[in-house]
Amino acid sequence: MGVTKSFFITLSKNRPLNSAAKKWGLKLGAGKMVAGTDIQSMMQSVKELNANGISATIDSLGEFVYTKEEATQAKEAILKTLEAIQIHGVNAHMSVKLTQIGLDVDPAFCLKNIQEIVAAAANYDIFINLDMEDYDHLQQTLDILEALLEEFENVGTVIQAYLYRSEKDVENLKNVRLRLVKGAYKESAEVSLQEKNEIDENFLKLIKIHLQAPGYTSIATHDHHIIEQVKAFVKEKNIPLDKFEFQMLYGFRSEMQKDLAKEGYAFTTYVPFGQDWYAYYMRRLAERPQNIALAFRSMVSK
Repeated sequence: MGVTKSFFITLSKNRPLNSAAKKWGLKLGAGKMVAGTDIQSMMQSVKELNANGISATIDSLGEFVYTKEEATQAKEAILKTLEAIQIHGVNAHMSVKLTQIGLDVDPAFCLKNIQEIVAAAANYDIFINLDMEDYDHLQQTLDILEALLEEFENVGTVIQAYLYRSEKDVENLKNVRLRLVKGAYKESAEVSLQEKNEIDENFLKLIKIHLQAPGYTSIATHDHHIIEQVKAFVKEKNIPLDKFEFQMLYGFRSEMQKDLAKEGYAFTTYVPFGQDWYAYYMRRLAERPQNIALAFRSMVSK
């Protein structure tokens, strides 16, 4: 992992900077990657995506949650977003971070919050994706998913290809809707692959495994090499187009997103919004040097 990635990951965990960022608004180029600070502006972005045949998975941003009061506020914001999806009739579902709704405060309290969210979403026929966070939260997230699946069908999670255990997790979740990603956190060599080529290889392996399993597969990547290999694989194996989708982040490779949708592939854009945009944005800068260039171009063009 390069110095630059480590630097931005460290910044993403800085709570004072996160607090200051709420006062800045979507500056420092964040407006290119975050779809507004409120539901109204985010909904406009989702409607524009829908007009191009693209669905959305919406993330009501929020981190650094250390009290039940903060977690409850975050839960209420998510419930309001679900209601807005229903009212506006947009093609969208939601992604939820469990730490945002109290996982680090009290796991049992967090479980009650996510049960309320998933139940509300089920009433609207909306899917909920449990975002995967760093390795320290992985097993807790899977345990909560298991508990939810005993009662609900409209819930799934994310598996990160750079972790050694991910193939086993994918096998265990063969009937579950999964978003497969390379992974965006800083993890040690004890638990994760460190070399890009090894991560890419494992990513493609996990994609092929889950594409042939009963569960729906969301393939989240901006890597056109991976996308082309997936296209070839589904054609070779006669995998129906309604069994999977491609996903990318809001603000990235927008033309490719539209092109894939035009080609007939299901496509979903990850749409983050809200005042707590800072930590999300820092992780995006950490992922790829190109993202930093995008941010600086945005600032210079203002």
